[in-house]
Amino acid sequence: MNGATAMHDLAARAMAREWFYPYVLPDGRSLPSSHDGRVDAIHTTRSRMLDAWLARELAGDRGKLRALDVACHQGYFAIQLARAGLGRVDAADVRQEHIDDVDLLRQIYALDNLHTQRCDVFAMPDSASHDLVLMFGLLYHLENPVGALRKARALTRDACLIETQVVPHLSGMVDWGSYDYVRPLKGCFGIIDELDETHAPEASVTGICLAPSTEGLLWLLRAVGFSHAEVLPVPDDGYEQLRHGKRVMVAARV
Repeated sequence: MNGATAMHDLAARAMAREWFYPYVLPDGRSLPSSHDGRVDAIHTTRSRMLDAWLARELAGDRGKLRALDVACHQGYFAIQLARAGLGRVDAADVRQEHIDDVDLLRQIYALDNLHTQRCDVFAMPDSASHDLVLMFGLLYHLENPVGALRKARALTRDACLIETQVVPHLSGMVDWGSYDYVRPLKGCFGIIDELDETHAPEASVTGICLAPSTEGLLWLLRAVGFSHAEVLPVPDDGYEQLRHGKRVMVAARV
């Protein structure tokens, strides 16, 4: 089988099924959507925000940089990083079907710098070997988000970008054992039930989800060892939840 025939067969496999992300093949064809494009705006807004951050913070030659996309799903943002010229991009996900999807697209886009691994985030070694770590759309599907943030810090050499759903913030003072010993609230979590959705490829694997407030997330990132963290700006025409602060993308630096 020659190269053109093999590429045709790979593209045919991709076109024969539906995808969660707005992928366009090298020949210009759009891959079929699993949701008729209803949620494409969130992905394209995230992509634009990531591009803006890369242009501002990682301008120039990126060939010696290594990145990790944690819970990469079908690899949309890992592929974006690989095409942006990072020397090595590792795409990790706990679901084998997602890894298979990324491997198919990696061949279609001919991305030799993109590598896959099936791995739970909590099982990853604490190597701090990645210049950039992405954690998009994961945190609010976890029952241990603080542990995930600790793991993110342990994996990060320089910068970590986290995108997550957030809940309304609570502030004030709390009696901590006695009315004359009070402590300030630094943030809060909302408990979300996905117990009946663990079969879904975009849902939690345990069904118990803790979504942070923005203020709590920023405090936690510093508490687990990042030197500082900031909420990234959203395009004026970006996805409504990001524009209105119901989701955030945060950049944390070591």
